[in-house]
Parts: sequence; C-alpha cells; structure tokens
Amino acid sequence: MPEAANNELLDATALETDRLPPCWQAVLTMHPASLQLARIKAAIAAELGAGVKIYPQHPWRALCLTPLADIRVVILGQDPYHGPGQAQGLAFSVASSSKAPPSLRNIFLEISRDQALAESCSTHHPDPDLTRWAKQGVLLLNTALTVRSGEPASHAKLGWQVVTDSIIAAVARREQPTVFMLWGAHAQSRIETISNQSHRHLILCANHPSPLSARRAPIPFLGCGHFGQANQWLMAQAIEPILW
Repeated sequence: MPEAANNELLDATALETDRLPPCWQAVLTMHPASLQLARIKAAIAAELGAGVKIYPQHPWRALCLTPLADIRVVILGQDPYHGPGQAQGLAFSVASSSKAPPSLRNIFLEISRDQALAESCSTHHPDPDLTRWAKQGVLLLNTALTVRSGEPASHAKLGWQVVTDSIIAAVARREQPTVFMLWGAHAQSRIETISNQSHRHLILCANHPSPLSARRAPIPFLGCGHFGQANQWLMAQAIEPILW
C-alpha cells in the first residue's frame, strides 16, 4: 500500500487484510473481529454493486503506517471525511494539497498554544497530512473506517466498532505505556475498552475539537494541553516524545 495520501474511492478489494503487517492481521483474524469484518465486507460489496461511492480508498492506512509495536499515542476519530479529496485513511488527516478542516485547524491551534511542548513541537507550517504523526507511532484510528460519499456517519451502524474495538483492545493489552486521546463523547465511550485491558496507560479526555464544542464545558478542547501532557508523560516513561 502506498504511503502517499490518496483520495480516490474504495473498491471491492480494499478491505482485504492480507497486505497488512502480520501484527494487525493477527488481531483481525481473531473472533469477534473476523466475523464482523466478513459481514462488513459483504455489506460494502452490495453497496458497491449498487453503484454507491465509498471513501477512503485505503481504509487500513492507519494500521499500515503504524505497526502495533510502534504505537506511543492513540487518537480516536469517528468516521472518515465524506467529501471528495479528503479522506485518506487517517483520523482528522487530509492531503497536503487540501485545506485543513475546522477540527484539524483547532488541533493545530491547540498545539501552537501548548507551552508544555517546548522543543518537541514542530516549527514547520502545519501540514494537514498527518502521515508524519502516524510514522512516529501515533495511531490515527477512526472507529468506523468507511463512509458513503456525501453521507456523514453513514457506516456508523455497519458494525465497524466491533473491529476497531478489537484494535483498541490489542493496543491496550500491550506492556508498553500508551497515551489515549479521547475527544468527545463518541471517543470517550471507548474508555472501558481501554481500562479493562490495563491501567498502565494515560487516558486524556476533552471535548471534540469541532468548532461546535471546542470551547465548551465540561472540558474545552482548546486549552486542554493534551499534546504537551502526552509528551511529558511519555518522557517520564523513558519513551521518545512526539514531534507534533
């Protein structure tokens, strides 16, 4: 699978897992993920057969870029962007040639104002393609990995959560301390999946970075300090921080 961003539509072979790193193949071949994935494949094949347009072309891209053993941080999104030239298989990320969506602009704003980052913050102009984070061990995982064109959350009830919960649980079972950034109620509904596996991780919660909620109570996203907290905690565990 190419590492470059790709904004084309999904095809019938995109959900096959044989090109994934073996660590992720092992997770996805276990029950219940394997059974649910077979159901998802059948449902999506039927939609494609009916001419439905589905994004992204590479729904497994986050797993291909970030092997299980390399994960230092997990950022959970909800579902892929549903417009042309946007979804690329990484939560919150779009191609470098695209304009950053509102939530991603707030993420960059929070990073720029986080004084705890110090030297671990990139000085480059923010690139909306977050591949650089994925390559550093930031798993940018949406809880639903596909979406119909022009229909947000259209695959939210397709059963993807069974698959992505298995991925989240596999990360949480590891011995390596990991930061989980959970923004908004949807992401925070996965707290039990994480804490049931281990208490060695850092779970950071705040409102979603969307302009509708980023400044609101109970925990405004803007001002949450998650990126600096994550790096300070990683360093305390003798783990390299992220260059945000």
